[in-house]
Amino acid sequence: MRIVSIAFMSLDGVVQAPGGPEEDTDGGFAHGGWTGPFFDPEVVGGAFDDALNAADAALYGRRTWQAMARAWPERAGDPFADRLNALPKYVVSRTLVEDDLTWDNTTLIPGDEAPARLRALRGGDDGNLLVMGSPTLVRSLLEEDLVDELRLIVMPVLLGGGKSVFPVGGALRTLELAASTTSPAGVLVCTYRRAVADG
Repeated sequence: MRIVSIAFMSLDGVVQAPGGPEEDTDGGFAHGGWTGPFFDPEVVGGAFDDALNAADAALYGRRTWQAMARAWPERAGDPFADRLNALPKYVVSRTLVEDDLTWDNTTLIPGDEAPARLRALRGGDDGNLLVMGSPTLVRSLLEEDLVDELRLIVMPVLLGGGKSVFPVGGALRTLELAASTTSPAGVLVCTYRRAVADG
């Protein structure tokens, strides 16, 4: 199973609080909802639809899972919501317990077991395990070399600081650009995959 991460990102690499002002104000972040002016249903919405339709399961960090679990079950009847609600879901957390898993089809992965459990998932069935948002989780997955594909929706805006998915440990990782599309508003949707080693 391939781990695929999709994220909204500013030109300076910030992924924090793309959806709304109160989504994530950690560190005094004051630009929540910054994707709104650049969203279009065809290119940007289409990127998420494509990723979700190709997913066989979804993977979240605790904070993103809790936000999604509050929002999506109530939106039944919308095709995106119905697909998301029906998918098997995994949440990585050090604090959640089984009784907290109110969103259907969710399996808890304790934080200290995450690398081993996710390696086992990757070595199991074929398909895509889709990570939406969850910057702390994505950063740890990249550090563990567990991400097979990055789909970055790069908005033409500078935010001047905030959360990023990129590790800072100094390791070199080469990726290949598999696809790119540009929206009328100047959004770049770029798909990067692990580089295939020569020979």
